[in-house]
Amino acid sequence: MSTESTPACVRQFRQVLLWPLRLMPVRGSEGRHAKPWQLLADMGAASPWREVVDEYAGERGRFQERHYNEFVSFLPYVQRFLYGEGRSQKGVGANAGSPMRVFRRDDVSAVRVVLRPGTPPVTLELAHVDLYFFLDLDLVLLNVEVNTRDLTLAQAQDMLYRFGRGYPAGWDADGNAQHCLFSAEWLGPEGRVLACSDANQRDVFMAHVSHYRAPRIAAHWAWLLEPLVSDHSDQAGALRYRQIEYYRMPQLCFLALDNPRALSRNDLIRLGLVTGAPAPGHDSGLPAAEQYLADFEKRFCYDRFWTDSGSAPHTRYVCSGHLLLVLGDAHSPFFTSPERGVLAQFRHQHFLLFLIAHFQKAALLMFSDRLAEALKNLDIADAASVRRFKRTIRDSFAGFLRFTHRYWFHEVSEQAQVRALFRLCAGHLELDSLYTEVKERIGEMNRYLDADSLRRQANTVVRLTVVTIFGLIGTVTTGFLGMNLLAETEAPTSRKLAIFAMVFVLATALTIYTMAKSKRLSDFLDVLSDERASAWQKIKALALVWRRAGD
Repeated sequence: MSTESTPACVRQFRQVLLWPLRLMPVRGSEGRHAKPWQLLADMGAASPWREVVDEYAGERGRFQERHYNEFVSFLPYVQRFLYGEGRSQKGVGANAGSPMRVFRRDDVSAVRVVLRPGTPPVTLELAHVDLYFFLDLDLVLLNVEVNTRDLTLAQAQDMLYRFGRGYPAGWDADGNAQHCLFSAEWLGPEGRVLACSDANQRDVFMAHVSHYRAPRIAAHWAWLLEPLVSDHSDQAGALRYRQIEYYRMPQLCFLALDNPRALSRNDLIRLGLVTGAPAPGHDSGLPAAEQYLADFEKRFCYDRFWTDSGSAPHTRYVCSGHLLLVLGDAHSPFFTSPERGVLAQFRHQHFLLFLIAHFQKAALLMFSDRLAEALKNLDIADAASVRRFKRTIRDSFAGFLRFTHRYWFHEVSEQAQVRALFRLCAGHLELDSLYTEVKERIGEMNRYLDADSLRRQANTVVRLTVVTIFGLIGTVTTGFLGMNLLAETEAPTSRKLAIFAMVFVLATALTIYTMAKSKRLSDFLDVLSDERASAWQKIKALALVWRRAGD
């Protein structure tokens, strides 16, 4: 019997969400290396998050062969970014040398979702829920990994499309949230409901946008992030975040199918472009125009292993930037192996290359946001505002330099598969053009500050030159007449001090007055030194020194 006639049932479904958020600067951390994770660690029992001591610490035999394979897949500078320096230095403990810190919560074990109104609930097991922090960057990435078994293809398509949205895009005529889950509930180890979605409460979301001019994060996602709180809310909290990208979370997906070759091209495109399953009773044709999808395989697919041979036959990778999808044969032991197979690579190498690409994009968007906010808050008539603006731009410039030398790289691996997937992901995210744009903006801001600083220095030099020129008159006069113009050598000390104080006050007043008029005196000196100016023009220029402003 031809395998093409067998329906494509999803035997294993694994979805990894990665949501970048911008952390608002911690009070008092300006100009220093920001370490927001320290606040989270210091909360103790008040926070459900605990820092992950990675497997590389070697405790209780946690370091496995899959971790070794993950480590050697990356180039040395990427290894230092992902894993730090380890314990090679005396007194350095686990994670101490890493610029990336991971926190995990263990109180959530599953999520129960209803994809559409009237459909049965699906329970997904949570593999882990993590927060990724990065040194020097006010950025956090929420990572949620879920898995289940035995889904229909339509359920898998809808899960990719609906799960992982920070808030609803809108509501239908019946008041149901569109494009997202009909309902979602986080479950504890005993099956107790910990938090649930409120996406169908339209008035709550509309009122929030009307008041804050910012979207409201759905209740189940807001609860999962606590004690981090939305910056556009009245909740109290030191760690505050803002949305930095689209409300749909970037995601990875692993699909083990009974028969991958049974997938139609239309079904594959719906998976790869995350368009969801067609509504019941609707045509399951292409989700977009044929001319747009004519080169779909060339633009989005990596088909090195899409063959009938090899250890994992019929394995295909699809990357659109927003999604990295791996699908293959559920009957292939190598494809489904969590230790040495494609599943192990998906959860380690593929996840990390996806994380790096989206981390780089989020960091660049954060720098762009910071520049826009600095310009918005600038008031050139307020000296304090100007100082804050300069400090923000200088800090952004220094932070961008550290980002470039610590986190920015075009290649992550020499392994053909990892390298190809990273290039595919980075290309769809347009990282190079975004980096160039942000670099130019920060460079322009910094050049403006340098030019402004030079202008101010030039003005100071001009003012000091004017004071020196007019002070030269008195200096030459007293030098010519001699210092004993007033024969007070034998005078009492009190008289000498009085004369000294009087001369000091007069000289100081004259210097201050000259400084106050230095701009106009400078203009007068320019006219005076112009051989083409008439005597009357020079006299008029001198008279302008004492003209009131606005005359």
